[in-house]
Amino acid sequence: MPATSHTPRPYTGPSKAEVLAMRRQYGHPSTFLYYREPLMPVEGFMQYLWDETGRRYLDMFAGIVTVSCGHSHPKFVERVTAQIDLLQHTTTIYLHPNFPLLAKRLAEKLPPGLDVTYFVNSGSEANDLALLMARAYTGANDVIAVRNGYHGGSPSTMAATSLHTWKFPQQLSSGVHHAINPDPYRSPFEGTPEEIARKSAADIRDLVRFSTPGRVAAFIAEPIQGVGGATHGAPNYLAEAYAITREYGGLCIADEVQTGFGRTGRHYWGFENFGVVPDIVTMAKGIGNGWPLAAVTTRREIAEALTQRIHFNTFGGNPVAMAAGLAVLDIIEEDGLQENARGVGARLKGGLEELQHRHRLIGDVRGMGLLLGCELVRDRGTKEPAIEETVAVWEAMREMGVLVGKGGLFGNTLRIKPPLCITAQDVDFALEVLDAALGRAGR
Repeated sequence: MPATSHTPRPYTGPSKAEVLAMRRQYGHPSTFLYYREPLMPVEGFMQYLWDETGRRYLDMFAGIVTVSCGHSHPKFVERVTAQIDLLQHTTTIYLHPNFPLLAKRLAEKLPPGLDVTYFVNSGSEANDLALLMARAYTGANDVIAVRNGYHGGSPSTMAATSLHTWKFPQQLSSGVHHAINPDPYRSPFEGTPEEIARKSAADIRDLVRFSTPGRVAAFIAEPIQGVGGATHGAPNYLAEAYAITREYGGLCIADEVQTGFGRTGRHYWGFENFGVVPDIVTMAKGIGNGWPLAAVTTRREIAEALTQRIHFNTFGGNPVAMAAGLAVLDIIEEDGLQENARGVGARLKGGLEELQHRHRLIGDVRGMGLLLGCELVRDRGTKEPAIEETVAVWEAMREMGVLVGKGGLFGNTLRIKPPLCITAQDVDFALEVLDAALGRAGR
């Protein structure tokens, strides 16, 4: 495994067995754990995690749940700790410099006009608020989302989410409709990726015409689906989807929870890879490097619609969370992490494509920068999902010291979303481990 100079501290807390027993007794049964033998990380540094035994893992999945600039990045820890020493909490009913400073920095990173920000605590809250603002501004109720998308765990965002594992028997929020996914690998349409994207966008018009009163409040989509397995349409998809939405009076929401902050490499925001400008941008996860922080940025006239009612978030704008967000923006620039995502991400994707030539289990490699998906199939012709084999590969990689995620429509896609600070050496090691794990599963 690639070397690091960090030495973890001895773990002196309760044993893993005790922690597991307490969790099973007192934790909600809907929470779940990864791996046959649950992993208990107790320390992290940059792209690495250590469990209670002192074993180190290369974290190739951290970006999905925590970090943009790395676990316990020294600059990040210093900035957040300094703010805790000064003032841990105050709400936005009082002035504090960190709130407008972070809002200003975000405006400077976004296209002109997207310059008004409301801070919340999670991606679910951010998408909730975006949908609320769109409905308040347009006066319409219906929302179009994309099949296999994921937008959160609150009632309204679960309605926008169409992954079947997240759906409840009853519709949690009325007026949400799901358009066909533009992913060319599993599309019901035939043709080139661009033709599939055009037909998929046209499905939005059909949904509006036949399933709504003829007006919509919003179209919400991840530029690249995260939980959905790093799927995305051809470059023309979002442009056509946005045009159709606006034709029917709707606003376009870019869910940048997983694609934002330089992760796709060539651009700071995922939507920039597709040549569009949304009306509302939501962001979370990477913005706080693991701190509970999220944001909704939009145009002023859209934001004004929310002033019709009192809307207040106790912890939105918390000075420590704002300090975390400001530190993240500085570290991404100072450490060159966007460029690292571009260069190291290209090396990683190229390595995955090379493995695809040698392992028939790999049906598709997709994504951008350091947001990548590797879909495993039993037969490349039929595209039968290799569900059990995916679990075997995923477990084997953990045994060899590399952590990746899994997801996609059938749970057969390896999701790779590491901290932006990973190195070429890390990538080469992860590819060696994946090669060996695929070899085991392919026997």
